[in-house]
Amino acid sequence: MNPITAVERTVVPAREARAVRVPQGRRVSVVDLEGGQVGDVFAFAADDVTEHLSASHTRSATNRLFPAVGERFFTDRRRPILTLVSDTSPGRHDMLIAACDPERYAALGAQPSHASCASNLHRALASMGLALPFTPQPVNVFMRIPVDEEGRLDWLPAVSRPGDAITFRADMDCVLVVSACPQDLVDINGGVPTSLAIDVLPESD
Repeated sequence: MNPITAVERTVVPAREARAVRVPQGRRVSVVDLEGGQVGDVFAFAADDVTEHLSASHTRSATNRLFPAVGERFFTDRRRPILTLVSDTSPGRHDMLIAACDPERYAALGAQPSHASCASNLHRALASMGLALPFTPQPVNVFMRIPVDEEGRLDWLPAVSRPGDAITFRADMDCVLVVSACPQDLVDINGGVPTSLAIDVLPESD
């Protein structure tokens, strides 16, 4: 079998999600194409998508609220699924906030048709013939949610720049889903959601 020598890019249109399969050992990047866009990243064991990247299990393993280069992400069965290997962005990412969903937008006064990361996730999985009865908490790349000394959260615009990328290595065969977050009622995307890209990097890279 010939090695993969070119980047396999999947564009994630604004307000939508895409799913890709990532073999163990390959690296995959989430790229902010225009800057200032949050991406909800979900990862699942390729042979059983009920095993998923778990922010809470990852926090207990790393003793950190937020991701850092060199650290692993763990599943709900406490197995490593991804390692954060590089980050060209300012390094602001979130592991506290649930995926936006229709109920969240209803509470914010949006129309029932408003896109959401939860709905995007399930559509992206369905495109691969997969289904899940729940929505895991994502890793929200480029999302800036600082915690103050009294434990309050602030929702700030993403500061990622055009072309900034966060890169993971797959620690098992996995399915990665990225949603270009459609949030336009809270200012995390500067009010105007834009596109992301998923780059599965060459085997020789």
